[in-house]
Amino acid sequence: TSSKRTLRTLFRPPALPPPVISEESPSQKKLLAYHKGKEEQKIINQILIDRALEVYYVNMDEREERDAAPPITKLPSTVRKYFFIKYFAEYFFFKSCVQSNPMVPIQQQWLRAMLAMVPQSLMEGRDRELLTEDLLKEVVRDYEKSMQRCVLRRALVKPDIKELDKLEEEAPLPSLPLGLDFSSTWRNSYIKAKNQISSTLHILHPTMQTLLDFGHTAFFNFLVVDFSNCRLKGPIDCRSLKTDASLSCSKAEDKITTKWYQRVLGLFSQPESLDGVKLDQLETFYNCVAVLMSNQLKELLQRTTEVFVKLFDPEDRRRLPIFKMDLTLDENRMEFYPSLQDLEEAILFVVDCIGQTLQNFQKVDAWLMGGTETVDAELPAHIVQWAKSTLGESIRDNLEGPKQHFKGYVENYGWLVDGTAEERINTFTAEQPSFDEYT
Repeated sequence: TSSKRTLRTLFRPPALPPPVISEESPSQKKLLAYHKGKEEQKIINQILIDRALEVYYVNMDEREERDAAPPITKLPSTVRKYFFIKYFAEYFFFKSCVQSNPMVPIQQQWLRAMLAMVPQSLMEGRDRELLTEDLLKEVVRDYEKSMQRCVLRRALVKPDIKELDKLEEEAPLPSLPLGLDFSSTWRNSYIKAKNQISSTLHILHPTMQTLLDFGHTAFFNFLVVDFSNCRLKGPIDCRSLKTDASLSCSKAEDKITTKWYQRVLGLFSQPESLDGVKLDQLETFYNCVAVLMSNQLKELLQRTTEVFVKLFDPEDRRRLPIFKMDLTLDENRMEFYPSLQDLEEAILFVVDCIGQTLQNFQKVDAWLMGGTETVDAELPAHIVQWAKSTLGESIRDNLEGPKQHFKGYVENYGWLVDGTAEERINTFTAEQPSFDEYT
C-alpha cells in the first residue's frame, strides 16, 4: 500500500532451484554436493546483498536529508562490493537513458543572428563559405553537448564517490570570461569613433605636415645654449658663464624668430593653408597648431637642458668645463673667490636661462586676429627639477678636490694669517729673556 519504491518492488525475491531426484554414483553425489554448496553460498550472498540494499534505500527514503542515511562503510566488505557494482550499474543505466532522450535543437534564428554580426567582406569566397559552415557545425555541436550535460546534471545527481570519478572522466563546464561584456556589439561604435577622429584629428591635415617639416629643419641640429667646446677655451669665471649663457639664449631666440617663426606665419597667411577646414572647426584647428608649435619648442629646450647637464657627467670628464677660482686673504681669512656656493648658483643659472627662452611667440590665431596669447613653451617642471638635482650632485662631487686643497692651506698656513703667529711673537718679545736664554 505504500507509494515508496523499495528493492522489494524493484527486485524479485530469489527462488531456490527445484530438487533433482536421480540416482548418482558416489563420486557424482560428492561432486553435486560440492556444486550445491557453492550455489547455496551464492544464493545466501545475494539474499544478504538484496536485504542490505533494501534497508539502505528504505532508510534513505524515510529521512529528509541524504547525509543522514546509514554509512555504507558499516556494511560488510562483500556486501559493500556488490552494492557499488549495482549502484554504478543503476547510475550508468539512468545516465544512458537521459542522454538518449532527444535534445531541443538550436534555433535557426540564433544562427542567422550570429552570421549577421560577421562583416560581409569576411564571408566572400568559396573557402570562407566552407569555413563558415564548419564554424556553424562546431557551434551546433557545442550547443547540443552543453544542453545534454545541463539536462543530465539537472535530472540525475552524480554521487560523490571517488571510484565513480575514476570511471567517468568529464571535463568541467566552460566558464564565462571575466571582465568582458558581449551584451552589445562594438563595430558600430568603432566606426562612429573612427569617423569622428578622422574629421577632427587635424594633425593629418597637409598644413600640419608642412609645419612639422619647418620644425624639423630648424631644430634637429640646433641648441639654445652650446657649451660643448667650453673646455677648449680654458678656465672661465662665473660672471663670464652667466654672460655667455644670456647672449646665447638671446641670439638663439632671434635666429628661431627669423628662421622658423616667420616661415610659420607666412604659411598660415596663405588661404590654401585652411583647405578642407570647416568654419566651425577653425578653433580646434588653431588649437592643434598651437599644441604642435608648443611641442616643438619644448622639445628644443628639453634637449638643450639635457646636453648641458651631460657636460657635468662624473663618468665622462672630457668635456667638463674648467672654472677659474682665486684663493684670497680677506681680513685675516683665507677663502675662495668666487665662493663654492656662487659657483653652483652660476651653473644652475644656465638652466633657468634656458627655461626662460622662447616664451614670447604669439599663437597663429592671435597673430591673425590681433590677440596677445602666446605659445606655451615652458620647460616642464620635472625636467627643471631633474636638471638642478643632477647638477647639484655633480657640482658637489667635482668640488671635493678644491675643498681638500683649501683645507690643506688652512691647516698648514692658517696660523700665519689668523693672528696666532703675531700673538706668539708679541709674547716672546715681552718676556725679555737673558742672553743665555736667547742663545
